[in-house]
Amino acid sequence: MKNRLKALRAERDWTQAQLADELEVSRQTVNSIEKGKFDPSLPLAFKASRLFGMPIEEIFQDEAE
Repeated sequence: MKNRLKALRAERDWTQAQLADELEVSRQTVNSIEKGKFDPSLPLAFKASRLFGMPIEEIFQDEAE
């Protein structure tokens, strides 16, 4: 799954640790999601959506699209 987390995080000048704190996950989880090694759970995707104020589909995209 492709995602825009790294770009969105950079726009806010946040570290991975700061984003992890906001999402209540570990920094390693944020790193894995950003690198496409791990897909977020649906609740985590909703949390990111609320945090960045945009639809889930604007943050996470299916590789097939």
